[in-house]
Amino acid sequence: MPQYKQFPLPDTAEGLTEAEILTWHVKPGDTVTVNQIIVEIETAKAAVELPCPWAGVVTELLAEPGQTVEVGVPIITIDTDPGGAAAPVAPAPAAAEANGTSSGKIGEEMPGGRIATLVGYGPKSGAAKRRARKDTAPAAAPAAAVVAPPVPAPAPAPVAPAPVQAPGGYVPLAKPPVRKLAKDLGVDLYALTGSGPDGVITREDVESAVAAPAAAPVQSFVDNGSRERRVPIKGVRKATAQAMVDSAFTAPHVTEFLTVDVTPMMELRAKLKNAPEFRGVKLTPLAFCAKAVILATRRTPDVNATWDSAANEIVYKDYVHLGIAAATPRGLVVPKVRDADRMSLKELAVALDELATVARDGKTSPADMMNGTITITNVGVFGVDTGTPILNPGESAILALGAIRDMPWVVDGEIKIRKICQLALSFDHRVVDGQQGSQFLADVGALLAEPGIAMTY
Repeated sequence: MPQYKQFPLPDTAEGLTEAEILTWHVKPGDTVTVNQIIVEIETAKAAVELPCPWAGVVTELLAEPGQTVEVGVPIITIDTDPGGAAAPVAPAPAAAEANGTSSGKIGEEMPGGRIATLVGYGPKSGAAKRRARKDTAPAAAPAAAVVAPPVPAPAPAPVAPAPVQAPGGYVPLAKPPVRKLAKDLGVDLYALTGSGPDGVITREDVESAVAAPAAAPVQSFVDNGSRERRVPIKGVRKATAQAMVDSAFTAPHVTEFLTVDVTPMMELRAKLKNAPEFRGVKLTPLAFCAKAVILATRRTPDVNATWDSAANEIVYKDYVHLGIAAATPRGLVVPKVRDADRMSLKELAVALDELATVARDGKTSPADMMNGTITITNVGVFGVDTGTPILNPGESAILALGAIRDMPWVVDGEIKIRKICQLALSFDHRVVDGQQGSQFLADVGALLAEPGIAMTY
C-alpha cells in the first residue's frame, strides 16, 4: 500500500531556525530518487540545495516559492510505495523504536524527539502541556437541570470613533467637543496650530480659524506611501543586520587609518603578471593585501585572536582563516580562505578569484562562511578611499583596502605622482591594545609600500 512521508525542512547550518523556499526542482507526480535535488532554499547564510531522503513519487508541495518556513516544518509529501492502496499521510518521519535507536536518516525522528537533518538536529518536538485548573470539579452524573430563562445582553455603549491619523502618523491634539465643533464648522484640525498646553487645539483656535479670511491652501508634504517600496527583511540581509548590531554593541571598536605609497607593489604586480608561473592568474591588489595581512599577523597574533566571554579567555589561533567581504545579489557575505597562512601569493590569488566567483553566483556554502579569524573588505573596487568597517562577530580585526589613485607624494624631497592607497583597521579593544593595532597596521602598510620587506618575516 502507498506509504506517504513528509520531509521537514532541515537545519542546514547549526543554529538556523528558518529558510525561504527559492525554487522547486520537482512537481507533484514526478518520480524522485534518493539524494536527488528537489528544492533550493535560502538560509540566513547562503542558498542551499536539498536532496531527497527517499525514493518515490511526489504527491504534494507544502510550501510555495518565496515562502519562509521554520526548521522542522514539512515542505513536501512523497509516496515511497506508489501503486498500493490508499493510506493515511505520515505527519512526520516515524519515531524511533522503543529501544531508542534509529537509522539516523534525514527527516527521521531521533532519540529525544529531534529530527535528523543535513547538519545537526532540528528543534525538539513535543506537545504543549497545560496544567489542570484547581477549581475544576470531576464530571457528575447526568441529571435534570433547571434552565433559567435567557437574560438579554445589555446593549453595547456607543464608542466614540478614534481620531484618524494622517499618513505620516500625526494626530492633532484636541478634546472631543472641540473636534465636534471643528467638524460642524468645516475646519480642518490638521491646518491649525494649537495654542493650548502641549499644542492642544482649543475652541478659540477653531473659532478664530472660521473668523479669519480664507488663506491660500497649504501644500501637504505628507507622502501617502505610493512612492515607497517595502521589502521583507529575511535571508542574508536579516542575518547580516543582526550580526552587525551584535558586533557593534558588543565589541568596543577602534579604527585607525594609514595612507600608503603602494607604487613598488604595483610595479611588482606588473612584473609578476608577465612571469610564466603567473600566466592566467588574476593577480589583483587584494591578493597582495591578503599576503601582507597574513605576514603581519605573525608579529601581532592578537589581531588573529578571539574574545571568549563564556570561558573568560582570549583564544589565540595559530592559523589564518581569512575572510573576504563580498557583495552579492542576496547581500553581504564573508566567505573564508581556509589556512590562508599556508598559501603562496599565487595560491592566494587563485583562491580569491574562485571565492569571488562562487559568492557572486550565490553558491557559497554555509560552512565556507563560518569560523573566520580576520577579514579584509575591499572598498576600493567601488572607488571608495576608506571607511570604518565593523568587525565580524567572533573576530578581533578587519582591514578596509581603499582605492589606489595617482596622487602627488613627496619622494626624496621632491613631489612626484605615485600610486597612493588608504588603509583602515578596526579592532576589538578588549583583545588588541592601541600599540598592537598600530603595529599591525604599520606592518601591513610597510609590506605594501616595499614588498621586499617580506624577506625579513
